[in-house]
Amino acid sequence: MNHPLQCRCGTLQGYVARSSGVNRCVCYCRDCQAFAHFLGHAGEILDGDGGTDVIQTRAANVTFTQGKDALACMRLTPNGLLRWYAACCDTPVGNTLASSKISFVGLVHNCLESGGPALAESFGPVRAHVNTQSTQGKVTSSSLALVAVILRFMALVARARIDGSYKLSPFFKRDTGEPIVTPAVLSPGERDNLLRIVDGAVQS
Repeated sequence: MNHPLQCRCGTLQGYVARSSGVNRCVCYCRDCQAFAHFLGHAGEILDGDGGTDVIQTRAANVTFTQGKDALACMRLTPNGLLRWYAACCDTPVGNTLASSKISFVGLVHNCLESGGPALAESFGPVRAHVNTQSTQGKVTSSSLALVAVILRFMALVARARIDGSYKLSPFFKRDTGEPIVTPAVLSPGERDNLLRIVDGAVQS
């Protein structure tokens, strides 16, 4: 069974193969919040405490069937995560590392809520709340839950390396391992402006 993936306007479409080895967590880090503000849809992406519901899975589990040329990529810093989104309507898609050899993608919930099964049905419950030091509320994290998430992540990446599926990422060119589009890197001033918005929301 697959779970549908689609941007808000329907230009980008695809699906995610369901897998028992996924992580589902809510991330409250300043960078994830800044990304939501960069896209201009923070109210739709972030929960009431500033968290982003993320599904971590192998990149090979993601298939785009339509509109792949709408994919865009940005980085908050030159060495930051690659943050993918649909440029047609600024729907967040997911986050990857810069190297295709570490094969995972953290899919943002918005692209998975287009009328298919509920996220809990396809990917299970939220397993942990991470980076809660930047929450806009009083969300706390469990050390045990964080350890479990890290172990599942390590198993996810190791499996992709062992079976060679890291080469099948739709976000990277198979022959060179480079991103399929050149990431746009924000200037320090652009990033600072976004973080000021985030910090203002945290303090309010």
